[in-house]
Amino acid sequence: MKNFKFLFALIISLGLFSCDNSEKPAAPAKESGKIEFFGNTQGTTFTVICNDPIQLTREEIVSELAAFDDALSGYTPNSIVSLLNTADKGIYNYADRRGFFDTCYNLSQKVYAITDGAFDPTVYPLVDGWGFLRDNHNVPDSAVVDELIKLLGFTDGKHFKKMESTADSMGVKTNHILKLTDNAKLDFNAIAQGYSVDVIADFLEDKGAQNYFVEIGGEIRVKGVNADSVLWRIGIDKPVEHSTSDNRSIQDIIQLENRSIATSGSYRKFYEKDGVKYSHTLDPKTGYPVQHNLLSATVVTETCAMADALATAFMVMGTEKAIEFIRIHPELNIEAYFIYVNNKGRNEVYYTKNFRDKVIS
Repeated sequence: MKNFKFLFALIISLGLFSCDNSEKPAAPAKESGKIEFFGNTQGTTFTVICNDPIQLTREEIVSELAAFDDALSGYTPNSIVSLLNTADKGIYNYADRRGFFDTCYNLSQKVYAITDGAFDPTVYPLVDGWGFLRDNHNVPDSAVVDELIKLLGFTDGKHFKKMESTADSMGVKTNHILKLTDNAKLDFNAIAQGYSVDVIADFLEDKGAQNYFVEIGGEIRVKGVNADSVLWRIGIDKPVEHSTSDNRSIQDIIQLENRSIATSGSYRKFYEKDGVKYSHTLDPKTGYPVQHNLLSATVVTETCAMADALATAFMVMGTEKAIEFIRIHPELNIEAYFIYVNNKGRNEVYYTKNFRDKVIS
């Protein structure tokens, strides 16, 4: 389950940036000057800014995002993932013409393996069982949780198994997945939004862009510099319960160069029942909301998909295990910023050395 994630793009051109979330009329292709497109996608908003003389229309961005949703959106009934989730066990055939589904599926299996299941796309039935998908605030009893856990696990061949694709006489390729468990379902929310940022960023680079800012639902990837020829600046929210886009406060501001950033936190998304607070961050191993001191995890990596997935995994692991994970995986080049509660009940910040160098306030 994707936790509420938000990185506020505080400063774009050395001044305050205010995003208009409303859909706007299509703008003509631009050959020079600053390009700015805003809109709605995936139940949230997007921002695309480019400071290069490329030809780009808003329709092109919207078309890319629509194709992405057709593959990976759990809110689109006829998307590849939605149809797989509703299918009975057996062989599920699908056409992944843009490769979005397979790329996300394969990367998800990689992250599942390296995080020892802290990141688990098969968590969908557990999230639904806890009432987080429909906001019905249902606290399941232990017997129900035990049954739901049996549906979890993204090891190849446990609930799903990828099969070799086939092609007809015209060369049209069909992909196949063997679904082994009827009620098993996939939820790519904790990686797909970050991956969609990469898709748009790669699309811009294919057009020759070298200086851009792409943000979808708070997940961000940047390259080069902004319109004032300085590195892009990003604000990190303070973990304040019930804060919104209208009343949040900024914890720190960082400069980002040719990297991606994502934040996952448990402080906004939770519900209370009978005096007990239940976090949206569920531990796939126990089946219950996590119980640790980590409030938010901000991750900087090369791709936004990886930053997105690791931020979620770290919220499951907790502060100490997340720090250890970073230590034993230098090959991932992870930069991280954690806000946690110390043993005196006060908020503290931990950041890796390479992240510290990015903080400017």
